[in-house]
Amino acid sequence: MKTCVLILENLRSVENAASIFRTAEGLGVAKIILVGTTPTPLDRFGRKRADFTKVSLGAENIDWQYSKEIKPVLKELKEEEFQVIALEQTDKSENLRSFKTRETFVLIVGNEVGGVSKEALDSCENIAEIPMRGKKASLNVSVSTGI
Repeated sequence: MKTCVLILENLRSVENAASIFRTAEGLGVAKIILVGTTPTPLDRFGRKRADFTKVSLGAENIDWQYSKEIKPVLKELKEEEFQVIALEQTDKSENLRSFKTRETFVLIVGNEVGGVSKEALDSCENIAEIPMRGKKASLNVSVSTGI
């Protein structure tokens, strides 16, 4: 069975972060790492956030951690031999439909407006892209993560 660690980098929306927690828990993601501005299940006083819990419906109990910066997180995961993948649209992206992961991998999803940071993209072994057929060129980050 594959082991997936999910990194949410600089998300802005509590609803998106909480929705991703719910999807990740249901799909068996091993851990979620919240980076930068991404809302966490706890407020700054360490109390459960009602708005997060309302959307995640208890999935905030999945193993998670917070890091201010992505660079040390990626360094540690690479040392543990995780394949580091970003979900993003770039000129180096591979079609998600034909993309293959190793047994242990990290998937980075990024900010709702700016996507995955250049710093994170530069640290990735692979970049996967969801092929789009309509006029819109992107999906909501929580929807993309679920796919």
